[in-house]
Amino acid sequence: MGSLTLTTRTEGNAVILTASGDVDLSGSPLLRQELKKHAGKKIVVDLSAVPYMDSSGLATLVEAMQTSRKGGGQLFLCALGDRVRSIFSIAKLESVFKIVPSVEAALAG
Repeated sequence: MGSLTLTTRTEGNAVILTASGDVDLSGSPLLRQELKKHAGKKIVVDLSAVPYMDSSGLATLVEAMQTSRKGGGQLFLCALGDRVRSIFSIAKLESVFKIVPSVEAALAG
């Protein structure tokens, strides 16, 4: 898929960030910047269109989760594909993040 693009919308009290493309060394800075803008809020990251994520993408999400918690916010990850989910499993982070099947499930949580 290639380079990362992000779209952001607000729904109720949540910011929904939809990522499309690879979350890798070249795309992680863009994701980090966007997540920092919304620190302390309820953030839902839709990863349904992300075919690949490397360790820099994972590190970006760990940092965002820590920042969010310190600021009283929440970070949800949703719609992870098998390849991306396996990275969280290998890193033993599935139970650390709030991973849900859909944006709707995150908004309800």
